[in-house]
Amino acid sequence: MRLLCTNDDGILAHGLETLVRAAEPLGEVHVVAPDREQSATSHSLTLHHPVRPVQRGDRRWQVDGTPTDCVLLAVEALMPERPDFVLSGVNHGQNMGDDVLYSGTVAAAMEGLSLGIPSIAVSFAWRDLRADTQKLAEQAELLRSLLQHLVSLPNYPRDTLFNVNLPPLSAGDIKGVKLTRLGRRVYSNSLTPMSDPWGRRIYWIGGGSAEWSGEADSDFQAVRDGYVSVTPLHLDLTHFDVLSSAEAWWREL
Repeated sequence: MRLLCTNDDGILAHGLETLVRAAEPLGEVHVVAPDREQSATSHSLTLHHPVRPVQRGDRRWQVDGTPTDCVLLAVEALMPERPDFVLSGVNHGQNMGDDVLYSGTVAAAMEGLSLGIPSIAVSFAWRDLRADTQKLAEQAELLRSLLQHLVSLPNYPRDTLFNVNLPPLSAGDIKGVKLTRLGRRVYSNSLTPMSDPWGRRIYWIGGGSAEWSGEADSDFQAVRDGYVSVTPLHLDLTHFDVLSSAEAWWREL
């Protein structure tokens, strides 16, 4: 089995090494990852300048582009054969609820899926990365078992990627794995205004506070309760309930 590992935190990220350790017992691992952090790049491609892959070792490449670029280059140019699975992560921070729309980690898995390759995104819901690094390292074996289960499914769901979120706990304190749905996250005060050295107005995007909501079977609730969350996602954003009820509100123009 050939496995492509990528991420959005960069080639040197601790989470990527955890993913590689978990994946190596499952097959031949290839790493193609950005040369720097690409968080919140979503499903963007680099179109206005060329991207340059640099080999950093056997089956390991860094790319001066986005996570989506990395998957595209890996599949179309850098790997001798197409991977059987794309594995993205382990992201330094959760990717739950609305986060999946912004996440470069999830977008890399989506690119794999759009190329017809089953894909899995993995994130770690850390509270303090420096304090929780050891907790993530401890979860490598648990992650290996989960990946083994998912890649061995006899009927892997078509057009589906699995979005995995690991709780910020020691491996022995994790209660189990739950199949979940996306929750919701609403940000407040995420713009910080300030001035540059010339007195011109600038803004930092990020920070602020977030409020979670969702049902008992949502991803954030599972992680909050000490479980690993596994959420099946697909690329079709069609709102089928509205489409099926169109006779109540739609008329042909």
